[in-house]
Amino acid sequence: MASASRVTYLKSAQRYGLLLIFIIGVLNYIDRGTLSVANPLIRHDLGVSIAEMGVLLSAFLWPYAFFLLPSGGLVDRFGPRRMLCASLVVWSLAQAAAGFVTSLGQFIVARAALGIGEAPTFPAFARIVRDWYHSRDQASAVGIWNASPALGTAIAPPLLTGLMLGFGWRWMFVSMGILGLALAVLWYAAFRDRSECMLSDADAEALTAGEQSVEAFPTSLAAWTRLFSFRSTWGLVLGFFGNVYIGWMFIAWLPGYLELQRHMSIPKTGLVASVPYFCGVVGSIVGGLLASRLLKGGMSAINSRKFPTVGGTLLMGLATLVAAETPSNTVAVIAISFTMFFGFFASGTSWSLATACAPTQYAASLGAIMDFGGFIGGALAPMVTGFVVQASGTFAPALVVAGVIGIFSSAAYQFLIPDRAIQLSELHLEAIGRPAVPS
Repeated sequence: MASASRVTYLKSAQRYGLLLIFIIGVLNYIDRGTLSVANPLIRHDLGVSIAEMGVLLSAFLWPYAFFLLPSGGLVDRFGPRRMLCASLVVWSLAQAAAGFVTSLGQFIVARAALGIGEAPTFPAFARIVRDWYHSRDQASAVGIWNASPALGTAIAPPLLTGLMLGFGWRWMFVSMGILGLALAVLWYAAFRDRSECMLSDADAEALTAGEQSVEAFPTSLAAWTRLFSFRSTWGLVLGFFGNVYIGWMFIAWLPGYLELQRHMSIPKTGLVASVPYFCGVVGSIVGGLLASRLLKGGMSAINSRKFPTVGGTLLMGLATLVAAETPSNTVAVIAISFTMFFGFFASGTSWSLATACAPTQYAASLGAIMDFGGFIGGALAPMVTGFVVQASGTFAPALVVAGVIGIFSSAAYQFLIPDRAIQLSELHLEAIGRPAVPS
C-alpha cells in the first residue's frame, strides 16, 4: 500500500486500506460470535445455567465498553496502524486461550481480555476513513466497513457450527485465534498511516478540495474531555445505546432464541441465524450510499447523516416489537431481518455522523465515545435478556424491552443533535479557557 520511499497513491491507499479493515471487521465479529454459537455445548460441558451464560456473554462487553474511552485517544495518539495491530494480537491470544478454560471464572477472564483487545478496532476504522477520504466520500466508505460486522455475524453461525461439530468447541476457539494472529502480521506489513506517507500535490488536494481549512492542534487530555461538553456528543452516545443494545441482544441470544423459543435444531439454527445478518450487510451499504447522495444533493453534513440514522433506529425498534409479538416462526425471522437491515443502516450513518462532527485529530476519540455509549447498552443486553428469559420462561418480554429502547434512542438522535449543529471540527478544542460554543 505504501512503498519504502514513503510515496503512496491515494486511490491505491483507499482501495486496499478499506479492503483490509473490512476483512478485520469480519473476523472481529466472527470472534465475538464464537460463544453464542457454542452456547448449548458450553453450558452442558461446564455446567453453566442460562442466567450464568447471560453473565458470561456480557463479560466481553463491559471491558470492551470501558476500554473504548482510552482506546480512541490511543488511536489518535499512536496511529491506527500500530494500535490495530496490537488490538489483533491481544484479542487473538484471548480467543485462543478460551479453548483451554475449565471453569466459568476462567472463561470470564478470557472473554474480558477479548473485549479489551477488540476495543480499538472500530475507532481505528473511523480514523482511517477520516484520514484517507474526502468528506463527501466518507459516508460511503463507512457504510462499506460497517457492513463487516453484519457479514461476520452472518457467516459465523454456519462457519463456526461446522468447526464446532467437526473438531469440538475448544478447537473452534483456538483456530480462530491463530487466524487473527496471521491477519495482524499482514495488516502491519501492508498498511501505512497517513502521517507515514508523502502524498503528491494532486492527491493532497483531492482529500481537502472545497473544505474549510481548520488549524490542527496536537491531541491532549484536556481537549479530549471538552468533547463531553457538547450536546451533540450526548446525542451520539444515547442514540447509539439503543442500536447496540438491540444488535447485541440478537448477537448473543439469536441462536438460543431460535432453539429455545422457536424449537429449531442446532444445524438449522446455524443456517437461519445467518439470514438477518446478510440483510444487515445490505442495510449498511445502502445507508452509506444514501447519506452520500443526500450530501451531494445539497443537504448539510449533519442532516445527511442524522435523518437516515433517526429513521433507521426507529424502524429497528419497531421491527423488534413485531418479532416479540408474532406467533409465526417465519414472520419472526423476517422481522429480525428487518431489524438487522435498519440497525446496520443506522449504525453506519451514525459512525459517519460522528466522523463528520469530529476534528481530524479527534475522529477516533469521538467515535470511541459514541461506541462506548452503544456498548454500555450492548453489555446490558445479554445479561438483562438472560435474567428476563429465566424469570418469564419466554423471550417476548425481553424483545419488547429492546424495541422500546430503540424508539427512545431514535428520539435522542432527533432531539439532542440539532439540525444545524455546529461541527466540533469548526472549534478549537485546545482553547480550553474559552467559553464552550453550544452545539
